Amino acid sequence: MNFDYIRRRLHARFDLRLDQADLTEIDATFRSGVEFRGTHLWVLIFAIFIASVGLNVNSTAAVIGAMLISPLMGPIMAVGYGAGINDSDLMRSALFNLGLAALISLLTSTAYFAITPLTFAHSELLARTSPSIWDVLIALFGGLAGAIGATRQIKSNLIPGVAIATALMPPLCTAGYGLAVGNWEYFFGAFYLFAINCVFIAIATLMMVRVMRLPSVKVLEERSLLKRRTMIGIVVLLTLVPSVFLALKLVQKEWFDTSAARFVQQAFRAKSNVLVVSHEPNFKSKELRVNLVGDRLSNAEIGAIQARLPDFGLADASLLVVQSGQSMPDLKVVKRELLTELMNSNQADISERDARIVALQEELNNVRLALAGQLPLQDIHRELRAQFPQAQQLSVTWGLQALATPANVAPSPDRKLLLVQLQLPTALGAPEQERLRLGLRARASLAEADEVQLQVSLAPAARTTKKRR
Repeated sequence: MNFDYIRRRLHARFDLRLDQADLTEIDATFRSGVEFRGTHLWVLIFAIFIASVGLNVNSTAAVIGAMLISPLMGPIMAVGYGAGINDSDLMRSALFNLGLAALISLLTSTAYFAITPLTFAHSELLARTSPSIWDVLIALFGGLAGAIGATRQIKSNLIPGVAIATALMPPLCTAGYGLAVGNWEYFFGAFYLFAINCVFIAIATLMMVRVMRLPSVKVLEERSLLKRRTMIGIVVLLTLVPSVFLALKLVQKEWFDTSAARFVQQAFRAKSNVLVVSHEPNFKSKELRVNLVGDRLSNAEIGAIQARLPDFGLADASLLVVQSGQSMPDLKVVKRELLTELMNSNQADISERDARIVALQEELNNVRLALAGQLPLQDIHRELRAQFPQAQQLSVTWGLQALATPANVAPSPDRKLLLVQLQLPTALGAPEQERLRLGLRARASLAEADEVQLQVSLAPAARTTKKRR
């Protein structure tokens, strides 16, 4: 296997110099976002208000929008770029502007949360109060991606994406909330998250500047270089160590909650006539509160259950059992009552459905009777049109005819009346009309009491010709 060929292929595949921008353009890109004055300052203030409102009303869209328009990425990446090219003036300017931006953000967000009537801490705000090592990783990899994006010929959406992933603006606003409500835990937790993002985005930018071998402004002496590296290492350690500690606490809390859930599932839920309403694990106080209803457990039973805590890794936890004193219902009775109620409900549904079916059947029979009482007028009309194609007018109608009866005689039922009107160019003799009337009676299936009226008239042109003759 040709390892040298594979190495060259991999190097060509991962080479960052293919679309790297000109050195002058790279330098201008990093320096353009350092100063906070004019446009950048106003955009920063507006982004602070948007993020504060979003955190206040728990709007994820507003928080994301504030992160997109926030200009805080500029000075942070400039710090790393200045450290990478040994430009002390750029580093000092970037650090000063970053501190100014952080101070303005804190003052503005504190002022907003001090006057807003909404003071409840929603999930969007609470998510920024407990940073850990995972936030360090997000800031580090986000900074690496942002540094690559800033050094490309064609600028992409990497910088806005890094701003969203690392969330620079919301932690500052959360710190302002902590100042406004006097919650120092929220303030320090959120400001520490902001510090993590700043430090590791700058470190990631420094790493990429060194990897891409961007030229230095000046060459430092070995002593100065060692001093700078020592300072950077101390800052990184001071920022990293607490996050590792907090991450360890987070893992321990998750493990405690999971073990408590397993303990409750196996120790309490297996008991008959005892129902676990809820369980509340408290990692800080190492306490597990279990709320029960049903048959009361004796002290001996509770002690036996508590003795099982070490089996689930909860040896240092205490168990607090809260019993409501309500008796546990007989499950067989409950099942029987539920089954009876279900059967009664089904029976009512079936009765209602049967009544509906009967009503629909009656309605259908009425429709059938109505249709049966009607005469096939369309068929009769079509047959007459075929028999008398010369007819200028042809109409076929039907109805019910009521007969007048004396007052002391019961009224006779209405009889059907079929009326056919023909307008022909030539007269139709009496025998022909009688045959047509009999044919219509048979075609319409009329009874003896029913009547067929046939009205035959001459067309106007035929009458005029007859008069002239």
